[in-house]
Amino acid sequence: MISVLFVCLGNICRSPMAEAVFRQQLKERQMEHIIEADSAGTGDWHLGKPPHEGTRSLLERYGIPYDGIRARQVRIDDYNDYDYIVCMDSNNERDVRQLFGSKSDGHTKVFKFMELLPEIKTDDVPDPYYTGNFDEVYDLVSQGCSRLLDKICEEQLNRTEA
Repeated sequence: MISVLFVCLGNICRSPMAEAVFRQQLKERQMEHIIEADSAGTGDWHLGKPPHEGTRSLLERYGIPYDGIRARQVRIDDYNDYDYIVCMDSNNERDVRQLFGSKSDGHTKVFKFMELLPEIKTDDVPDPYYTGNFDEVYDLVSQGCSRLLDKICEEQLNRTEA
């Protein structure tokens, strides 16, 4: 099973949105039996809470389920438990790499979400907790999750051909 962890600050807006959207895309491509997704935050303010009301409302509008998604904090064991660790912004990436220590230095399994969308000239997925713009985040997340799924499929295909 291939595993993906989406990481943001509090794990109530961006990363749970990405987790839910990615799970939906996996279901649509009938790949949920080979790839799994989770999300976590670098902070501990919202532990155990469901996604933010703005995230829930947006996901409901698009018919995307978010059952069972609850905020949790990134753990050091996540480095070994996940194949892809996708950080929503530069600060999240820095904090995750700091938590994981030298084993994550230069390692491509930890990367920023916006690296999936190089044509968009921004480094970070904006935090709708502060901006209120959940629609903008959904557009980025939807595009980026699709690219991530393509990336995973391509990398796995290359591994089987090698």
